[in-house]
Amino acid sequence: MPPLPHFDLVQLIQAFGLVGLFGIVFAETGLFFGFFFPGDSLLFTAGLLASQGLLNIWLLVPLMIVGAILGDSFGYWFGAKVGPKIFNKEDSFFFHKKHIERTQKFYLKYGAKAVFLARFVPVVRTFTPILAGVGSMPYGVFVRYNIMGGLVWGGGVTLLGYFLGKSVPNIEHYLLPIILAIIVISFLPIVYEVMNNKQGE
Repeated sequence: MPPLPHFDLVQLIQAFGLVGLFGIVFAETGLFFGFFFPGDSLLFTAGLLASQGLLNIWLLVPLMIVGAILGDSFGYWFGAKVGPKIFNKEDSFFFHKKHIERTQKFYLKYGAKAVFLARFVPVVRTFTPILAGVGSMPYGVFVRYNIMGGLVWGGGVTLLGYFLGKSVPNIEHYLLPIILAIIVISFLPIVYEVMNNKQGE
């Protein structure tokens, strides 16, 4: 099989390995500064690499699911502990109030379901579990949606990359446009919300 193209995301995954991937998924879903990690494309690419034998799919999928679930749980308890103080935090390189405001609107619109739906919306998925903790969502309700989201997002996106890699010949040659498409699609909900807000003004 031809070698993979020199794409930064591939190099990142190969450099950090399974433990690094676990840490990135945990950080993106549980730490407020993790919003800039490329979660969707990272999972998909990791699954694609696993289809080519560069990663162990039997270890990869459980690790991504567990990392996503634990990350959200950490975010929830962080929000529960910090509480409203997070709304008064000054903007910095890792934190912007506009992310909290955008997530708050998403959270108010979807309620408890936001914990599941936010998995598929960049930036929002980082702050939703924190706001769930701030808003004192019952932990039993949070855990239910957290586990469902972790399974579908952490496992589903990874397996999508894996099975496409297995079924589409030479898919590695199309990795860059596929990842760009994933990034564009994942940001569509944010664009939609922004456009709706502008029309409502």
